[in-house]
Amino acid sequence: MIRPVFEPESLPIESTGIDLPSVAAGLLTPDGLRARFEQRLPWDPEPQEARVTQIRDPREAAVLMPLAMRPGGLTVLLTQRADNLSNHAGQVSFPGGSREPADPTPIAAALREAHEEVNLDPERVEVLGALPDYLTGTGFRVTPVVGLVHEPFTVLADSLEVASIFEVPLNFLMNPAHHQVRVLRWEGGERRFFAMPYPQKGAGEGSGVSGAHFIWGATAGMLRNFYRFLLA
Repeated sequence: MIRPVFEPESLPIESTGIDLPSVAAGLLTPDGLRARFEQRLPWDPEPQEARVTQIRDPREAAVLMPLAMRPGGLTVLLTQRADNLSNHAGQVSFPGGSREPADPTPIAAALREAHEEVNLDPERVEVLGALPDYLTGTGFRVTPVVGLVHEPFTVLADSLEVASIFEVPLNFLMNPAHHQVRVLRWEGGERRFFAMPYPQKGAGEGSGVSGAHFIWGATAGMLRNFYRFLLA
């Protein structure tokens, strides 16, 4: 089946999670997250579309979900991928990539990729654990590794892979009211995906800055699973 070319920002919003329960504020703290990852509570990841689950032999990959420990609360460090990349060009993503033969674990792969892409020192990352693997429509089985990033730390984008680096408050992304379901319909079928647009600082009429960082697709799907994990 030929994949349609589309602009995700322009697609209609089918629904939001405004009626879903909120995550307890105490869980959105370093101690709350440490305690949650130590528990073994049952929970169900967000169901994925059949077209994705039927992909044969997906490539192994890992991303780091870096939670920066800022004075005002935890933030999620995200990247805008460079436009020249062969996969997910121009999209918002977590630092990460394919697992290499030298990577003993997905955690090692995620930390290595984060260091290569944004120069994040692995020594500043306190790994909490991992969420269930996430299958992408481009043929990757991605392990999302969650880690607290301790200050002081610096980041620097690898210009070959990363166009920009930014942070979004964790409480914004874990608020289900900000979880949109958008739908693409075309002659061959339809596709639904999560989106979590985050207003950019300095955006506004005449500012030259677009209105929002458009977080969608696999990145938004993994964040949605993180919400479900915390809600258990």
